[in-house]
Amino acid sequence: ELLVRPHEAGGVIYRFNEHPAVKDAIEALGIPHTEVDVIAANGQSVAFSYQLQPNDRIDVYPFGWPVRYDPEIRLIPPVFDAPCFILDVHLGKLARRLRLLGFDCLYRNDYADDDIVWIAHEEDRIILTRDRGLLKRKMVEQGCLLNSNWPDEQLAAANQRYGLIDRIKPLGRCPSCNGLLQPVEKEQVADRLQPKTLLYYETFRLCTDCGQIYWRGSHTERILRWIENFSRSG
Repeated sequence: ELLVRPHEAGGVIYRFNEHPAVKDAIEALGIPHTEVDVIAANGQSVAFSYQLQPNDRIDVYPFGWPVRYDPEIRLIPPVFDAPCFILDVHLGKLARRLRLLGFDCLYRNDYADDDIVWIAHEEDRIILTRDRGLLKRKMVEQGCLLNSNWPDEQLAAANQRYGLIDRIKPLGRCPSCNGLLQPVEKEQVADRLQPKTLLYYETFRLCTDCGQIYWRGSHTERILRWIENFSRSG
């Protein structure tokens, strides 16, 4: 789907001068390096730095695609712990869903591309984006190109790539700002609660960043049912 000017069976003839790195050739054909898990040059597993030679046959495999042999080099880093993310400006609804699942997820609707790349590099975050050009930048180490416009399909794609279901910590973060939620005594926030909330609820949590108060009302029950359904989908 990402290949520019595909030829027969998804292949393409690539003409070049001297000996460019295979990474440059792949990205010139429209494929961000973050989407490439295995590269084979004439049947041998190679890294992005491999320099193209005349008459090379290059096979490029995305994440999750069956490889015809046991590759020595995997180019997409494995996820050993809970991944943390930064999202581009078009993915606000996905950011909220990820936060509800407990994932550390940075999002602002005024992030510039330079901001996203720099923060991802400095904080070892995975970039989630709809913009393939963003993922082609040299500083980008980890990222995932989301092909769908629909948040639930985007979430499913992120889960397939990063195994989110096995790492869920429900309702651990503020869906608005990404801050951690901590239990708080009712007496400490009583002056900020509406009379009916004060009367009917006893357990509260407080966002340590923005100060938003949360309690287990009907809205929370709907969120928990959504999380349960998402967990079963995997």
